[in-house]
Amino acid sequence: MGWSATDQPRYGLRTFNTPAHKGQTDDMADQYAQTGEDSKPTELPAIRWEEPPEGPVLVLLDQTRLPAEEVELVCTDASALVEAIRSLAVRGAPLLGIAGAYGVALAAARGFDVDEAAAVLAGARPTAVNLAVGVRRAEAAYRAELTKSGDQELAAGAALAAARGLHREDAAASAAMAERGLALLDELLPGGGHRILTHCNTGSLVSGGEGTAFAVALAAHRAGRLRRLWVDETRPLLQGARLTAYEAARSGMAYTLLTDNAAGSLFAAGEVDAVLIGADRIAADGSVANKVGSYPLAVLARYHHVPFIVVAPVTTVDLDTPDGASIEVEQRPGHEVTEIAAPQVPVAGGEAGGGIPVAPLGTQAYNPAFDVTPPELVTAIVTEEGVVSPVTAEALAELCARSREVTIS
Repeated sequence: MGWSATDQPRYGLRTFNTPAHKGQTDDMADQYAQTGEDSKPTELPAIRWEEPPEGPVLVLLDQTRLPAEEVELVCTDASALVEAIRSLAVRGAPLLGIAGAYGVALAAARGFDVDEAAAVLAGARPTAVNLAVGVRRAEAAYRAELTKSGDQELAAGAALAAARGLHREDAAASAAMAERGLALLDELLPGGGHRILTHCNTGSLVSGGEGTAFAVALAAHRAGRLRRLWVDETRPLLQGARLTAYEAARSGMAYTLLTDNAAGSLFAAGEVDAVLIGADRIAADGSVANKVGSYPLAVLARYHHVPFIVVAPVTTVDLDTPDGASIEVEQRPGHEVTEIAAPQVPVAGGEAGGGIPVAPLGTQAYNPAFDVTPPELVTAIVTEEGVVSPVTAEALAELCARSREVTIS
C-alpha cells in the first residue's frame, strides 16, 4: 500500500484543559519557586505509541497549541506525522529522532511502503540531523528482520522495538547530560546562584526525558543553585515564551521572559552568568546549528566573558557534515514573520497562517529557522558521553568514536 506526502493527513484530536499559567512576573515566579513545589512539566507525554483495536497510532502533544490548551494529535499514518513535523506540532532535535523512528514503525505496522515513508520522514526538516538518524535506525531494524525471516509482522515489530529503544536511550541521555552540565556549571561558576539565559525550548517537550539545556537548568533548580532562568521569547514562533516558560512554571523555577533583542542589555548589566542552548546539528568541526538567534547570543557571551554552553546528545553530532557552511539551513514560510498567530491556531506548511498581519500585504520576509555558531565561540559541548572543551574537530571525533565503542560493547 502506498501513500504520498500530499495525501490528506489522517489524525484525530484530543483536547485537555491547561492549568493556569504561573510565574508571569518576577514576584510570582520567585514566590512559586520558594514553595519547593516541583511538578512535572506536563502530565501529557510529548509522544507515545498506542495500539487501540482499530490499529496502532502515534500520539503527539500538539506544541503549536501550547500554552493555551493541551491538544493531542493522533497520527494513523506517516503522512500525518510528516505534516505534524513540518507544522512544528512536534519539534526539537531529540524528539524528532524518536518521532522519525516511530513513523517508520507506524508505516510498517499499517502496511504502507516503508521505503517511501522513511524517505519523506527523513527529509521533513533538513537541518535536524536526529530526524534522519531515528528514521534510519528503525528502517535498518525493519530491513534486517525482513531479510532474516521474510515476515512483515516481525519486521514491523523490529522497527517498533528500535523506536522504543531510541526513546529509552534518549531519556537516559537526558539525565546524563543534566548531571554533566550541572557539574560543568559548578566548575565554571563556583558558589551557585546561577543566572542562566536560554533560547528556544529544550525541555521535556523536545525529548524522551527532561530535555537538553533545560534539563541542566532544571537540575540546578532542584539542587538549589539556580537563581534565575532568563527565557528568550524566541521569535518568530515564540517557543521560549510559549513552551520554555510553560515548562519553567510547571517546574516551579524562578524565571523571567525577555524579548530576544533585550539580551544585550541584560549582558551589559552583568545579569547573565552562563548561556545554555541545545542544538539541531553539530558539524564535524564543532559548528553548532540551533534555533535562529543563538549565534548573536554567542557573540554577546564572548564579548562579555560569559560561558556559552551547548547541550546535545551525541546523535546530534554529524561527522559527515564537515563544517558550518555545509549545514543546510531550513527556510520557513514568510507569514511566520509577517503575521502573529494565536497559539491555538496551527501554522502549517507554506500556507497563510490566518494570523493578524503586522506588515503590509506583500512584504517579503527573511525567515531562516536556524543559524550557525562557529566553534571558537562555544565554551563547551555537553553530551551524555562527556564534555568537549575546547571544541575541536579532533575532540568531537574522539567523543563519537568512544560513543560507538560503548554502543557496540
